[in-house]
Amino acid sequence: MAIQLTAEDARQSLNGHVAAKGREIRAKYGPHIGWKELLRILEDRACVRYPCEVIFDAGPLNLGEFAHPAAKGERPEEGFMMFVHPVFLAQLERVPGLVLYQLVLVNYGEFASADDAEVFGAAALGISRDEYYQILCGLADEIGGCGSV
Repeated sequence: MAIQLTAEDARQSLNGHVAAKGREIRAKYGPHIGWKELLRILEDRACVRYPCEVIFDAGPLNLGEFAHPAAKGERPEEGFMMFVHPVFLAQLERVPGLVLYQLVLVNYGEFASADDAEVFGAAALGISRDEYYQILCGLADEIGGCGSV
């Protein structure tokens, strides 16, 4: 007898997976994940499936958006550019939280949700999901609003 999985089963499975992956990153690169650790994480294919470079440029970002990945080509293997709002260039210690939130899109594509991003980032940073969300909202407010994290 075959067991049928629902979309909710898949979502819960992904959410559990991103939490575990976040904890793995914290165990390997933590307990404090700063700019230098972030660069090492981005090079580690066990953490980030595809090549990903940080570019401080607001041009490709939507109004109020602090970061977002963009594919370099047709295939994910070609890598991603993680655009980060340039206001954070002078605040490199804050960039890991912004990038970690967006890495679920690099690793899992559009199937990943905001919920997955919060769970992943919070686990990697070793803080509660609520605390992480508040941090993200504060950072988003610096450039135009929490509704666009």
